[in-house]
Amino acid sequence: MEINWVSVVDPRQTYVSSTASMQRLLMPFRPYSWLRKEHAPVRGTSMTVFDLIYIITSSAIIEDVEGMRAAGLATMAYYYFDFRDDKKQSRYGLLSSLVSQLSAELDSCYSVLSRLYSDNAGGTRKPTSLALTRCMKDMLRLPGQGQIYIIIDALDECPNISGRPSAREEVLELVKELVDMKLRNVHVCVASRPEIDIRAVLGPLGPSEISLHEEKGQMEDIIKYITSVVHTDMKMRKWKKVMQELVIDTLSEKAGGM
Repeated sequence: MEINWVSVVDPRQTYVSSTASMQRLLMPFRPYSWLRKEHAPVRGTSMTVFDLIYIITSSAIIEDVEGMRAAGLATMAYYYFDFRDDKKQSRYGLLSSLVSQLSAELDSCYSVLSRLYSDNAGGTRKPTSLALTRCMKDMLRLPGQGQIYIIIDALDECPNISGRPSAREEVLELVKELVDMKLRNVHVCVASRPEIDIRAVLGPLGPSEISLHEEKGQMEDIIKYITSVVHTDMKMRKWKKVMQELVIDTLSEKAGGM
């Protein structure tokens, strides 16, 4: 399994590693419906300048993988670490979402999840983190599968301040475990700020690193996007031109090429 890093720059940096899937609409009837309710991979709607850059970066990656998925060339699972939701800031939440999405995409993975469901009293008990990890790995090891992409967004928003190990350390350990499986058809993409602990774990995995900050046209694309939002938003279109230009200039400057 390869691992790629896509980095932006402080205060938001994006790493891409290899094992990825994208956000899927889950089937209405599946075992462990609580997985979807508690760990659905959905973002909030409030937006800061850093959220704006994150959306540009993450959506570009997702759109690319989605194109392959639509052509029947790949399967995708996506997870966002939402700092506003405690249930979406842990290894357990990540695993719950990923196994649920993969089971909705692939019948073979659905069979694996069904076994987990049966092993836990027909879904009346929540599986342990170890059981979910085993379920995830069993899904990825299934023979005859195409390319699988797992996209993990905003890893830096996973807490690293309490617990031994901390929630973030547990997630990083999972990423390492997936990469160590060395499955050629599995790809992991991790988006995050370049925190020291994240670099310490992902660095030795030998990722292919790309700095978006250094990519030609990155800043121009950001300015075009911000300008488009300001000029098309119903409320902002009513502002005086001088106010629109101030917003565009300020956000572009704060983005700093990220």
